[in-house]
Amino acid sequence: MSAAGTLTRADLAESLHREVGLSRADASRLVEQILKHMCEALARGENVKISGFGSFVLRDKGERIGRNPKTGVEVPIAPRRVLTFRASQMMRDRIVSAR
Repeated sequence: MSAAGTLTRADLAESLHREVGLSRADASRLVEQILKHMCEALARGENVKISGFGSFVLRDKGERIGRNPKTGVEVPIAPRRVLTFRASQMMRDRIVSAR
């Protein structure tokens, strides 16, 4: 993991290189292919579920009225599609026990 406490693509590729024995170039390509495949599925409107990790779920949010917190003026918020992540129970258990 990088110094800032964030796991990056490079960190994933390095783990594949060390733990699986792929060359650094092959490990980097594999990470990119997996992420590309996930992005393409989401762009097609499909959800992505990774067993034991979690699910990336697309939700359509309808139009609603919001309020500018500074002025109090009501403004319409356009309908949009949002991406949410829901961790699996196994992942939640691991996070809680890691404290």
